[in-house]
Amino acid sequence: MSNVEADPAELVCGDRPAAARTVTVLTPRDVPLGGPRAIRVRRTLPQRQRSLIGAWCFADHYGPEDVTATGGMDVAPHPHTGLQTASWLFSGEIEHRDSLGTHALVRPGELNLMTGGHGIAHSEVSTPDTTTLHGVQLWIALPDEHRHTARDFRHHAPPVVELPGAAVRVFLGSLAGSTSPVPAFTPLLGAELTLDPGARVVLDVDPAFEHGVLQDLGGVTVAGTKLGNGDLAYLAPGAAELELVNDGSGPARVLLLGGTPFAEEIVMWWNFVGRSHEEIAAYREAWQAESEQFGRVEGYRGAVSRLPAPELPHARIKARRNPPAPA
Repeated sequence: MSNVEADPAELVCGDRPAAARTVTVLTPRDVPLGGPRAIRVRRTLPQRQRSLIGAWCFADHYGPEDVTATGGMDVAPHPHTGLQTASWLFSGEIEHRDSLGTHALVRPGELNLMTGGHGIAHSEVSTPDTTTLHGVQLWIALPDEHRHTARDFRHHAPPVVELPGAAVRVFLGSLAGSTSPVPAFTPLLGAELTLDPGARVVLDVDPAFEHGVLQDLGGVTVAGTKLGNGDLAYLAPGAAELELVNDGSGPARVLLLGGTPFAEEIVMWWNFVGRSHEEIAAYREAWQAESEQFGRVEGYRGAVSRLPAPELPHARIKARRNPPAPA
């Protein structure tokens, strides 16, 4: 998915010191995707309070969206560098095309992971049969030694792991005895959990990881803190267990994201992840010039052939770091 804001935020993200596992609730902001009939997404990463959780550097949560009213998703070819995109749906279906030559469908409960590396372009369009669109788009920052890696695309349909009171799908990393075969460039965790009504679930987690719990369905209490719809709970490294409680009368669903704190500074602007203002400016210039750095997306039939990059800010892109992890 593209960040189609006309004036995208600029930020540099750095490392954070470890701290006790206190819950910080990150509330989302609404962002439109596309033109006047665009769907709206709830963005929880990046924001002022926190820019990364592990290497997870971007999180858009959208739906349930009635596509008969909005027209659905139609994001024209756009570029990425220095990151991976992880697409995860709860309902609906999205057609993915990229400059690697991939033509794939994103379906509920299946991971589509695209590696931008040195440069890639892709498009995303909800399919004609989709009536309700509901899902999450996530970005993963690549470490310096791998950020110029070749384009790649992986698909994985994780099995459902049944726990007392919950069902788990692990799409990256390991949790509850399930390990995803999809390789990652830094230690990561990505999983969907659906909790039964009234369930209390205690998960064994890596104490070296910081974690984020994104509330999607119902209401969940994370380590004693109640979340609202679209909230993202941040937990610093330090504990080997994570408690989730669904005190509602219906099922509840969350995404659990985790990873070791990302120790490198990164600069994010529009759809690019780099290391400096000059690098971001060069990526933008290459995209505007239709450079082969990003390749071509074949088969897209939208109103425009590609998304133009926004203008760079008039000032030099400045550092924006996470605050110290809460004590």
